[in-house]
Amino acid sequence: MAKWIERQRNIIDFTLSSLLRRKRKNIALIFVYIVVVFFLASVLFFTYSIKKEASMILQGSPDMIVQRMVAGRHELIPISHIDKIKGIRGVSSVKERLWGYYYDPIVGANYTLIVSDDSQLSVGKIIIGEGVSRTRLLFEGDAMEFKTYDGAIVDLEIESTLSQKSELVSSDLIVISGGDFRRLFGTPEGYATDLTLKVRNSRELPTIAVKIAELLPDSRQILRDEILRTYDAVFNWRGGIMMVILMGALLAFIIFAWDKASGLSLEERREIGILKAIGWETSDVLLMKFWEGMAVSLSSFLAGVIFAYIHVFFASSMLFEPVLKGWAVLYPHFKTVPFIDASQIIALFFLTVVPYTVATIIPSWRAATVDPDSVMRS
Repeated sequence: MAKWIERQRNIIDFTLSSLLRRKRKNIALIFVYIVVVFFLASVLFFTYSIKKEASMILQGSPDMIVQRMVAGRHELIPISHIDKIKGIRGVSSVKERLWGYYYDPIVGANYTLIVSDDSQLSVGKIIIGEGVSRTRLLFEGDAMEFKTYDGAIVDLEIESTLSQKSELVSSDLIVISGGDFRRLFGTPEGYATDLTLKVRNSRELPTIAVKIAELLPDSRQILRDEILRTYDAVFNWRGGIMMVILMGALLAFIIFAWDKASGLSLEERREIGILKAIGWETSDVLLMKFWEGMAVSLSSFLAGVIFAYIHVFFASSMLFEPVLKGWAVLYPHFKTVPFIDASQIIALFFLTVVPYTVATIIPSWRAATVDPDSVMRS
């Protein structure tokens, strides 16, 4: 047991001294390794986190949205349809919803105006999102100017701003009273933008959607799961763009690892020959090279993951934020909540650490199985 411990200690000591002898080469290798892991991990962290945050925010959205379609376009729906839909078994509530877009020529941006059932806004009052407040430099108590459908100018007072926690979906949002909304857009009484449904059992949603389609042939039904899948698809697409861009760096790293596996330098082969000549076994040489590869790859992997975590969750992914979040005049400012998928970390580990570690063992095994004299003479 004492001999085994001493042998392991010698292997570790020689591994450290070997790394220090080639410190310039190893430092350059570790730097490139960290950069590759950093960018790949940043994309994975940000994409998964923003998808998770969007799904959490949208959990409070309606179970189903019913819209009226005319010539393939979204049109106003009669409020009288509420009574028809309420008669369907499984529907717990149906509400009208008023919302629309308003173009602001001052900043060149579209605002989303919505009448909320939760807020008791009086006529002449509005609640604005953080993006609107930041872009127009308007705050609580200020007046915001709007032009109605017939060209009249209306000033609405800002009652408050929406919470920054929901800025991912509320940056361009303006909550307005129903009277002001109809006055602004000329929406007639008895009509709404769409209808929202709550159902008792979510498993019955497809069945209820089919019944509504039969009852209202000119309607379109949008389920909450479909909205969530759309968000997932958008963020997966944006993350995929970054991954494709980074594939060049990953490919270069794989080529480097393959080149490492194709053979050892003359100095390394002589080093192995000397170790074999002084009594080291092949297993000892392979173990030494294994620890050498693990020291480089694992330290680089951990450093890259830590830097990526800081970059995404503390620095708001400043290096490629516009690509992943998208471009807009009213750009949402928010900090992503740390959500990490363990399967992605494991996949990244096997994609970066395992190939390099194996690449250091294969050529060492070849050199260790050759006669020490021939290795040292070469």
